[in-house]
Amino acid sequence: MSERLTYTSGALPSGLDEEFERRLAQMRATAPQPFAHLIAGESSWAGEVFERHDPSDASGHVSRAHAADGETVAEALRAARRAQAYWGLTAYGERCAHLRAVAGAIGKRHVELASVVSLETGKTRVESIAEVQEAIDLIETYCAEIEEAGGFTAPLVSLTASERNLETLRPYGVFGVIVPFNFPLALAVNMLSAALIAGNTVVVKPSEATPWTGALLGEVFSEGELPAGVFNLVHGGAETGRALVAGDVAGIAFTGSVPVGREIARTLADGSWSRPVLAEMGGKNPAIVTANADLEKAAEGIARAAFGLSGQKCSACSRAIVSGEVHDELVERLCAFTGTLAVGDPADRTSALGPVIDGRAAARFAESVALATREGDVVAGGRRIEQRGGHFVEPTVVSDLPVGHVLSRRELFLPFLTVTRVDDLAGAIAEANAVDYGLSAGIFSEDEPEVERFLQQIEAGVVYVNRRAGATTGAWPGSQSFCGWKASGLTGKGGLGPYYLQQFMREQSRTIVR
Repeated sequence: MSERLTYTSGALPSGLDEEFERRLAQMRATAPQPFAHLIAGESSWAGEVFERHDPSDASGHVSRAHAADGETVAEALRAARRAQAYWGLTAYGERCAHLRAVAGAIGKRHVELASVVSLETGKTRVESIAEVQEAIDLIETYCAEIEEAGGFTAPLVSLTASERNLETLRPYGVFGVIVPFNFPLALAVNMLSAALIAGNTVVVKPSEATPWTGALLGEVFSEGELPAGVFNLVHGGAETGRALVAGDVAGIAFTGSVPVGREIARTLADGSWSRPVLAEMGGKNPAIVTANADLEKAAEGIARAAFGLSGQKCSACSRAIVSGEVHDELVERLCAFTGTLAVGDPADRTSALGPVIDGRAAARFAESVALATREGDVVAGGRRIEQRGGHFVEPTVVSDLPVGHVLSRRELFLPFLTVTRVDDLAGAIAEANAVDYGLSAGIFSEDEPEVERFLQQIEAGVVYVNRRAGATTGAWPGSQSFCGWKASGLTGKGGLGPYYLQQFMREQSRTIVR
């Protein structure tokens, strides 16, 4: 693939639709053997087999894998610990060369990887192809950062002529990396490539919903010819994840829910010393629309951010907070734009939304709609779509819920948007900040003092102003960092940006007298 796509891109370049459809059909027709773990460069088939259904067609299995038990996880950790003894001493330039080889391998298999991501998650083609590109760009971003920083070693002031003082960052050791289903390639690469470039070794656990993507991740990392044990991968669900967290790790990188992230943090705070947990833990992201907004721009930006990937993004816009003066018109425009979004199989090039991930998500949608119908007004969508047993639901807009309603406070991870009426900007910012989360937020206003007030008072790590391509979504390596405040993150520093890589390293001050 020659043309670079991002999450804010439109249609695919000529010929790419056909290539994606051909690959997706090939993958759907394939019945792969259960995927193995990858430990010290060797395959391991330990553990019981679990299966993954196609979210677009519940009658079909798309992937199977072995679930790692505690001993298999421990074996992977031992391999990683042995490899770290020399990987951590490898020059950062050589580490970057290995990772850039991985990026090249990803690029050569771009559409294949995108089709498997789409098959397992239900993600549309543009989003899947952009995700693979993001993985490539993440590697290059982090390689460039450590190179520009000279390996994060810097001279300090020497107090006498005989001493030399310097500051350096050193790797921690072995990182466990726990990956969510919604960005199974990009978020895996984000966390593990930063860990590896910093000199750590890794044991990666893909989501149990995306084992095929995880297996392909293992293949492209093998093409980077990293020394055996530097990259290890174990499949499985929650029990495998708990075994990894409880194992002999120096740190954990995690993307997922708040309860799980906090449980991990408590576990790693225990013991003889606390170990780092780099966690991104969701959002309940608002877009504020003032009376001075361009409403056409706002409606499109909010809908794109609310319904991309069927709302299954940590950064999805799940709340529109709208000045009363323009509330009704904004809702009308939102409903009109939402009505243009076709829901269907990613194999259909007209589909703007694919399915939600599984039956539990579809049931959560039905429960949320029922509650919204009783206590508010479902003004768009609200129905399940029966199609080959797939988990298809309509993009849904809800208005007139009481302020503070649970549907405007709890992360749903669905194509479900609430619209709240407020009197003024002060009320809008107060409502935006009233949730525990603080990942992303947006505003639509053509008034500069309003925008400045929003930027100074909003409690979120990723903010956007008048962004038609996505009111709260679309962060890209090197362009926006992905840093969660409050319950959305543990460190206040996010992936994709200039302060992420250093979190996989610890500071050491050296005074050398000669």
